[in-house]
Order: sequence, then structure tokens, then C-alpha cells
Amino acid sequence: MIEQTIQRWHACLKGDFAGGLDELLADDVVFHSPIVFTPQRGKALTKLYLTAAYGTFGGDVKKGPGSGAPMPSFRYVKQVLTDPHAILEFETEVDGKHVNGVDIITCGDDGRIREFKVMIRPLQAVNLMHERMRAMLEKLEGLGKAAP
Repeated sequence: MIEQTIQRWHACLKGDFAGGLDELLADDVVFHSPIVFTPQRGKALTKLYLTAAYGTFGGDVKKGPGSGAPMPSFRYVKQVLTDPHAILEFETEVDGKHVNGVDIITCGDDGRIREFKVMIRPLQAVNLMHERMRAMLEKLEGLGKAAP
């Protein structure tokens, strides 16, 4: 099941998955951010954080994941799948700084994402992402947008 979920995740990022995050995320999904102390619970908050992360990495936040808008330097470099979990290692560059991290995804029997955890390194990247995510979340909230 995890293989299909991750294929849909990659398609969503490219704008090739019609259902988008609404279709991918379980209603009770839990999102663990590297910059927020407490887990964020529910589809609406998870969509908000994923949309902010998408914009922080260079995508088009007006449309968010699934828009097909490119994230210039973001790329997955490794993938480990073992039902019901996936570990996707990514690399990108933000403000001239190298960012390396992993998305740890768990799906349910229905193929929807139940847990999404992001871990980032090095410390400079964590600090930069904290600053950029805060600004992006404020921008999204200012637009009155919970997520795409």
C-alpha cells in the first residue's frame, strides 16, 4: 500500500494528482514539524504546514502542492519503503544554504497519509527554515487560506 501512496505523493507535488492533499491526507492526520514543538493534528493544519513548506522551498503557495509549480532545487534523493512507512530523503538550497532532510510518512490501510514527520539538518538549515516557515505561515494566514 505504501508504494501507491508515495506514487500519489510524488504526483501531487508535480500537479498530476487530481485529488491533491484532500485525497492523500486522512482526516485525523498528524504532522510533526521540525520547527514546532507540538504535533499538528488534522487535515486542515497539515495542509497549512505542507503548503507553507512548499512555498518555503520555492513552490507557488497560491496554489500549493499539486499546482505543478516547480520547487527549483528541491529533490528527493533516496527512498525507503516498508509497509506502512516511507522515508524520503530530500535536498534543496534555500537562500544559498544547503538543506538536507527526511519526510517520514505512515499510511493507513486506506492508503491515506496518517502521519507526516519532517526532520531537517544542519542546524543552520533548521534556523533558516524556522524563520522562513514562520513568515510563510503568517502570509498564508493573512490570505485567509487554510490550504489549497
